[in-house]
Amino acid sequence: MKSLRLGYKASAEQFGPRELLDFTIAAEANGFDSVFVSDHFQPWRHSDGHSPFAFSWLGAAGERTQRVSLGTSVVTPTFRYHPALVAQAFGTLGSLFPGRMILGLGTGEHLNEGALGVQWPDNRERFARLREAVRLIRQLWAEQSVTFDGDYYHTRNATIYDRPEQPIPIWVSAGGPQVAKFAGRAGDGLICTSGKGMDLYSDQLLPSFADGAKESGRDAGELDKMIEIKVSYGEMERQARSVEDVAHRRWLVSDDPDEHIEQLRPYLELGFNHLVFHAPGEGQKRFLELYGSQILPRIRDRWG
Repeated sequence: MKSLRLGYKASAEQFGPRELLDFTIAAEANGFDSVFVSDHFQPWRHSDGHSPFAFSWLGAAGERTQRVSLGTSVVTPTFRYHPALVAQAFGTLGSLFPGRMILGLGTGEHLNEGALGVQWPDNRERFARLREAVRLIRQLWAEQSVTFDGDYYHTRNATIYDRPEQPIPIWVSAGGPQVAKFAGRAGDGLICTSGKGMDLYSDQLLPSFADGAKESGRDAGELDKMIEIKVSYGEMERQARSVEDVAHRRWLVSDDPDEHIEQLRPYLELGFNHLVFHAPGEGQKRFLELYGSQILPRIRDRWG
């Protein structure tokens, strides 16, 4: 079984690159195992929004930290980026920081691609593009002089010259069973987000992921299953109470550590081994201190 890992979500729509870097350093200092950053061309809202470039930011984060794993949650390797450029970017990052990078991929959102004039296709095409992109990225990391002719992407004698000896894991974000099955068959891990009803995870995503892993001759228990969990804890809990109706639908809200552990318990008991915590509000460093001292040790004592 995969070991328990507890991470921090660097919210690139909410904070600028320097602040996010400071929070990442603080996350490592407070005992978090990983930091995942979103990759959006535009934030969810214009007012007070941010949208730093994830690939260059990850290089800075890798240089300023020593231990934490670093990854994307998630990159879309199909429109703004040709898959070969994603392979090159993470080949470089993996060479700089061996064993620490995770490439999280997804089918994308119009919010990010539409600003560049991309004609937004339906789910079927977006999924087909993702499957082809994963195949091309893996081929570029494994072979020399790749000539590739897919339905959407093409290369001619393409070589990624800088790539780590240890392959970079590819985790796939899924909101439904079809993509979850693909994640198990072709990926090294699954990414999903909390707050969508436990039946989705227990009855659809995790079983489909396991079926895909079985098809590829692997045991899903040996693959990573990550979930981003929206939490409002401690001082942030009081902020969440001011928008209580919305907050309790989207976030786990508490200022009591034992109560909060019970809120997290269903995800851990379903088999998610990599929990990444996404907290709202401005007081990120205080959140990291509280969570690192009060919550992470309790999770590790009980499930680690």
